[in-house]
This record gives sequence, C-alpha cells and structure tokens, in this order.
Amino acid sequence: MGIYEELVERGLIAQVTDEALIRDLINNGKATFYIGFDPTADSLHVGHFMALCLMKRLQQAGNKPIALVGGGTGMIGDPSGRNDMRAMMTNETIDHNCECFRKQMSKFIKFGDGDSDAIMVNNADWLRDLNFMEFMREVGVHFNVANMLRSRAYENRMGREGGLTFFEMSYMLLQAYDFYRLYCDYGCNLEFGGDDQWSNMLAGTELIRKKLNKDASAMTITLLTKSDGKKMGKTAGGAVWLDPEKTTPYEFYQYWRNVDDADVMKCLKMLTFLPLDEIHSMESWEGSKLNDAKDILAYELTKMVHGEDEAKKAQDASKSLFGGAKDSANIPSFKLDFAGKASEDGTVGLLTLLVEVGFATSNSDARRAVEQGGVSVNDEKITDVKARFSESDFASDFILKRGKKKFVKVEI
Repeated sequence: MGIYEELVERGLIAQVTDEALIRDLINNGKATFYIGFDPTADSLHVGHFMALCLMKRLQQAGNKPIALVGGGTGMIGDPSGRNDMRAMMTNETIDHNCECFRKQMSKFIKFGDGDSDAIMVNNADWLRDLNFMEFMREVGVHFNVANMLRSRAYENRMGREGGLTFFEMSYMLLQAYDFYRLYCDYGCNLEFGGDDQWSNMLAGTELIRKKLNKDASAMTITLLTKSDGKKMGKTAGGAVWLDPEKTTPYEFYQYWRNVDDADVMKCLKMLTFLPLDEIHSMESWEGSKLNDAKDILAYELTKMVHGEDEAKKAQDASKSLFGGAKDSANIPSFKLDFAGKASEDGTVGLLTLLVEVGFATSNSDARRAVEQGGVSVNDEKITDVKARFSESDFASDFILKRGKKKFVKVEI
C-alpha cells in the first residue's frame, strides 16, 4: 500500500486537483509540498495537529515538506470560516510566534539540508515590503472578483454585520502568491491544507498556470471534527495547545481520553501512527474495551507531542484518578499561596480554592458547582458552600475535583 492509499484508508483526504498525478507524486517521493501556518499565537494547537501528522507521514515516504509561516499573511489573518476580523499583531509578536512554531514542528518533522528534510519559509520575506501597484499588475489582474465572492472562503463574512473588508478579501491573492513564490523559488509542486482552504488553494494553482503555464497540485485534508460536526480542539477553557505551559501534558492526555465514543476510531486512524490492522482490530470494542482504546489514543498522541516520559506520567495520573489507585504522584498539582489567601482565622474557603485552581470563573460560579453536588475533596463530596480548610488539611494529599474531568492536587 502506497502512502496515498493509506491516507485514503485513514480518511484523511478530502479533495484533490488530480488524483492520479498526486498519487504518483507522493507515492514515489516526488512531492515538494507546503502547508501554511498563520502565527496568530505563540503556540500551535490541536487544530494544527493533523497537518503536522500529515507532514510527518509524507516526509517518511520521501517527500519534502515546506512549513510556511505567515509572517506576512499573519498581519491580515485568514477570514475562512470566521464571523469576525482577527486582531492585528505587531511584527515583533508575529516573528516571536513564528520561532515558537519552528520549535514545536521539530517534534514532528526533520529540518535540515537533505533531499527530504523540511525547510521553514516565512512569507514575510516577500510580502512585507511588497509594492502595491506592482502586486496588482503582477497578481491582481488574474483574479475575477465575482468568482472570488462565490468561494467558501468568504461565505461566512459576507452575510455578517460589517461584511467583508477589502483588507480580508486580499487574503486569497496573498495565499495564491505564496504558492507561486514557493513554486518559483523552491520547486514546490503541491499544497496541502484544511478543506476550508480549497478555494484559496485553487487560486494558487490557477495563478501558477496563468503566469508560468505550469501545473501545480492541491489536496485538502478532512477537517478534524467531532461526531456532532463541531471542530475538535476546543474546551470550555479555550483551545487545546501543544505548548505544555498552556495545556499541560495531563490536560492534553485527558482531552483525548474523554473524546466521545463515536470519535475514537476516527481519531486513531487520522492522528496516530498505529498500523491500520491494529486499529481495525479495535473497531468491535465496546464498553470498558472502548475505554482501553481511548487510553491508547491519549497515550499515543501525548507521546508524540510531549514525549514518552510525560505520556507515561499522564497515563499514570489518569489511572490514579479513574482507577482508584492510591498513588497521586503524577496527578497535576497546584501551588497555593496559603498565607496570601487565608483569612484571619487561618483558613481558606472552598469557593476561593475553586477559583484559584481555575475550576471556577468566579465565587458565584464556584457556589453553583458546590450546590449542584459537583465538587469533592479526596473523593468526598462537599455540599457546604462555607466549607473552609486549615493549613494542616494540606499536609497530606488534598485532591480537589470538579465534575468528572477536572482534578488537581493542591499543595502549599
């Protein structure tokens, strides 16, 4: 089975410009491909995860990845799938975020000087100092506005208050120009991206055809969605990040451990590097066996992002909490400033604790959680909103829980 056929079986491919051509390119290691990453934060998140996994799969098959960071396009932001305009960032912030991306990507793909080694390119190199009139003469003349407005990239923005600004509309031209420059400068013959990028990607292939009379290819990845159709990678607290300072390895593990039953096999196929035969053998699993599959999913993905040691710690912590084990060494901990939070009687209130550890957004939110029976300490449900704890209560393990998924060991 070639890499193209494996991608199909794993459910990763959504749309392609020319299936036979792309199959030949990637199965025979002839693709120099790129995926774009706009540096809107200082960390990649789960939304980028599948793209990184795909880059790794294709590089292992002998193809050359180009990680294009949007130091230029990041100054505008892609309007695809958005109802609002992204906040604008300074050049310094964008450059810092780009450097953070490279460090995280290095865990997935190998950068270097070899034929299949990845390179990182920043489109700021050709976009930040672009002359507007020259760009319009070179690129703008090849785009029909009526066709652009029919594209999926702009559909959400057109019907919303404020509409679509020319500022945002230019994003398609800039992404197309990126592909053109990468084709000319690096021999890039293939672009990958999420399925919501299809219109932007086709614009790039068309620009290359019109300006150079050459063929370039595009392929979109199936978007990582839950069984209810919503994008994966979001929690009540926000995005699930790849940076351990933003989302701890334990929190990352628990996110995947708690995916819906209907999504387990899809995630195993699309995100892990487990052999397909092994995954197929799990498809009949139900009940507690399906929970075993979730453990495998969580462990494999945490190992990929944070390393085997952190994955093992997260797995042990999960078993300690869910399996009734006595060892709490690997449970996530929180250092409480007891002296700073204690009242005159030398105690700290339960509501204060819930807010401090991030299990509640306010005292009123914490109060509701307690009144609804969703809070416990050391597996003992606490229903008294006035409960307080002295310094001696934290001398041994103090495991604070809210609901079924939030756990922390409070230390002072």
